[in-house]
Amino acid sequence: MTKTIDYFFGIGSPWSYIGLDPFIDLAARFGAKVHPYLIPLIVENGAIYSRERPDARRAYWVKDLQRWAAIRGKTLDFTNRSALTDPTPAGFLVLAAQLEGMDWVALTRALQRAFWSNGADIGNADVRKAIANGAGFDGAALEARAAFPDISELWSNNREVAKEAGVFGLPTFRYEGELYWGQDSLPFLERHLSGEKLVA
Repeated sequence: MTKTIDYFFGIGSPWSYIGLDPFIDLAARFGAKVHPYLIPLIVENGAIYSRERPDARRAYWVKDLQRWAAIRGKTLDFTNRSALTDPTPAGFLVLAAQLEGMDWVALTRALQRAFWSNGADIGNADVRKAIANGAGFDGAALEARAAFPDISELWSNNREVAKEAGVFGLPTFRYEGELYWGQDSLPFLERHLSGEKLVA
């Protein structure tokens, strides 16, 4: 029986970016199917946006991100973040790719790299289209598809599924009803996939 992992993530989440490749590699190693749920943070369940954290905690958050990025072989660009517009529309492109049976992982990877490593303003439609084109997609077609009502409906439905599941932060992985929050929890997911379900 094929293993299925529910993957709750966001384009605007640096932790999702850092953990994407090791997660996809892990799923492939176990022959697991990945069911993507692209969502915002679920504030009702306790999520806190980084901009709303106290300065001391935010400073540590940035340093911890840089440490993990180095371990994962990624770079992060925190300059001029306040000048960048909302990355949510980029997520709608990924949802469009998903519904059209395209390689949503490749598009996610391209958009996250542009946003987090290169400081690209993926809230800008022209920037998004250029990134999508560079990754081998038809950026204009994806932009048009992302405006269809079923995309916003999927976004809302994903959020409701995540809320009901108890998800708050990103990324979160769900396997056999067990939640694993954060890319640093991948070792726990790996052990569960191998048959060892850890109980706190």
